[in-house]
Amino acid sequence: MVSRIIEGSLKNRIFVLIFAGLITAGGAWALLKTPIDAIPDLSDVQVIIYTEYPGQAPQVVEDQVTYPLTTAMLSVPYAKNVRGYSFFGFSLVYVIFEDGTDLYWARSRVLEYLNFARGRLPPGVTPQLGPDATGVGWVYEYSLTDFSPRAHVLREKLDKDGNGMVERSELPRPTGTVDMPDGPRSVYSKEALRALFVTEDPPVTVQKHLFPDESVRYLHESFDTNHDGRIDQDELFLAANFAGIDLANLRSLQDWYLRYELMSLPGVAEVASVGGFVRQYQVEVDPEKLRAFGIPLSAVKRAIKRSNIDAGGRLIELGETEFMVRGKGYIQSIDDLKTVPVGSDPATHTPIYLSQVADVHLGPELRRGLVEMNGEGEVVTGVVVMRFGENALEVIDRVKERLKKLRAGLPPGVEIHESYDRSGLIERAIDALTGKLLEEMLVVALICGIFLLHFRSALVAIFTLPLGILMSFIVMKLIGVTANIMSLGGIAIAIGVMVDASIVMVENLHKHMERHPDRSRFDLVLESAKEVGPALFFSLLIVTVSFLPVFTLEQQEGRMFRPLAYTKTFAMAAASLIAVTVIPVLMYYFVRGRIRKEAENPVSRIFIRAYQPIIHVVLRHPVLVLVLALAVGLATFWPASKLGSEFMPPLNEGDLLYMPTTPPGISITKAKEILQQTNKLIAQHPQVAHVLGKIGRAETATDPAPLSMIETTILLTPQETWPEGKTIEDIVRELDAMVQLPGLTNAWTMPIKTRIDMLATGIK
Repeated sequence: MVSRIIEGSLKNRIFVLIFAGLITAGGAWALLKTPIDAIPDLSDVQVIIYTEYPGQAPQVVEDQVTYPLTTAMLSVPYAKNVRGYSFFGFSLVYVIFEDGTDLYWARSRVLEYLNFARGRLPPGVTPQLGPDATGVGWVYEYSLTDFSPRAHVLREKLDKDGNGMVERSELPRPTGTVDMPDGPRSVYSKEALRALFVTEDPPVTVQKHLFPDESVRYLHESFDTNHDGRIDQDELFLAANFAGIDLANLRSLQDWYLRYELMSLPGVAEVASVGGFVRQYQVEVDPEKLRAFGIPLSAVKRAIKRSNIDAGGRLIELGETEFMVRGKGYIQSIDDLKTVPVGSDPATHTPIYLSQVADVHLGPELRRGLVEMNGEGEVVTGVVVMRFGENALEVIDRVKERLKKLRAGLPPGVEIHESYDRSGLIERAIDALTGKLLEEMLVVALICGIFLLHFRSALVAIFTLPLGILMSFIVMKLIGVTANIMSLGGIAIAIGVMVDASIVMVENLHKHMERHPDRSRFDLVLESAKEVGPALFFSLLIVTVSFLPVFTLEQQEGRMFRPLAYTKTFAMAAASLIAVTVIPVLMYYFVRGRIRKEAENPVSRIFIRAYQPIIHVVLRHPVLVLVLALAVGLATFWPASKLGSEFMPPLNEGDLLYMPTTPPGISITKAKEILQQTNKLIAQHPQVAHVLGKIGRAETATDPAPLSMIETTILLTPQETWPEGKTIEDIVRELDAMVQLPGLTNAWTMPIKTRIDMLATGIK
């Protein structure tokens, strides 16, 4: 049957080439559309149930919310594990499903069982599903700060009279002019602006993050109001006298401007906020005044609730036009809240207002998490959580592009810092593997050229490799396998075997052309291909089948190694198909001209002469050879028993995560102090580019971190800028020696690895 396929391929050469062209076009489309990530998503299929129970202690949350929900979720179809976490004021329940369960089917089943569980919860407690993402979906983080530290430097440099303000007369002279539609405009060059941020005695700690190039960049981003890429005197005047933006306003910008814009992007499941202060209308009731007026606390609560609603009054018709009647009652300001009547004086029947029994003011919401950057102070951070199964690289690119556009709508003085970006790791992993693939293809071409001494024959092997790889990408796209370090690694492993068929068939054709130089090209190609084609086809199929046991792996190891097995199998299957269809046709067109005999190749002669005495000795002493082979095999048992084992060697993500163990029950004030101290120490390391420390949790169901849990993301400088011979292990040792605080037990790891481990074990 294989011989008939070969013969049919040669007779229908045009159709085979058209087929190869279609495969190339389809493979190129699949290559562009296949989702890209650094490593496979090793997390289980899980659905998160998030429930708020404000003001309640963890034990109360456990008894009244977490326990009823976990017991109800135990009977969800295909649920293999249910984990419940109880915290102050909220509960998280993780429903873990069996491998292969569709995520959205699982979410619909959990919703069905929630309808039953709601009746067992306290009144007013409403559970909700978390985002359709996992903890490893944290692909991008950005932080909001203000221009205050840089403005302070400008004022110190320009304020000649020392009154704390920079007058226009104190501004330096512009260094150039630009032509604008309304006339020439005086502006400053970047060199002149850079000189304003250079200080003679910079602080020792972390001021490398403020001066001077970064400051010039943020000056343009924050105060270039006309977006012409230049800073004029008016804009420099605003920057030098910038009064600052507090954390409450930064948090409002994140929650009400950036967050909603970014959540609308395709592939973004959620944008979680952490840090800053959430504004609240706060009513601090005086119990003595309540007792004096005889008003119970429940009446105050009821009065506030009733005063913050609109009321409908149906319709009235006036002048042939109908009007909707509405009583406007929503609270718009603190004064509206102060004038809420909570009762009346029994003697005079005058109303008693809320301001008479309570102190009404704006204040921050109770915080269960905060973030600190570079040891310089608190910031507000947004965490972009990617939807399950999306293309991480495309999602990150969309977020970056949208943030560039949103900067124009921010108030002057607001800075956006990149605090974590997985795209760098993804690009490094993909570039490394694609580079290896290209190197392997070049080596194959070089070896073929050396041993065959015929460049056009080497082209047969070169053309079949990209064709087989593109066929693999078509199948990857169809079954939903992402392009990552494991799936591309499977292709890299398969390349050596994929090229075997073309090399053997080309070399066999060379032999036939040496023996029968007068026969027609078609007959020579057909005979040589039919002679070795069936054996090559079945040998490739055998190698393909050898990876089938990998598909039996389950849980995390299955999710890790199945992409490699899939792509290896696809590549080998594609190679076996190409071997009996495309290769004979390429041989017909490319293997032409003068073919040198093997005896004329000096490289082949050297290896044959070296090989002949060895094979003669081996064949003369077969028993001795077998005994020696057995002895070598037995000798490997002892060193093999002393070798350690690991599921997978750690992936160098290029970034670090510092997660020290803190004392239990730590307060938010002490947590902030520890966080700033450790960040300040870490930021002093010369290979550290950016430090973002988080303690507590972000406002997302994918982050069940307690207040005692520190997660400090450390972005390192590019590796090519490191001193000669320095490794990431050296940096970790140096950082560990620098950060030694009483009561902290240091732990250094990497962001993705840590989140995978936490999801797999349930230990935070």
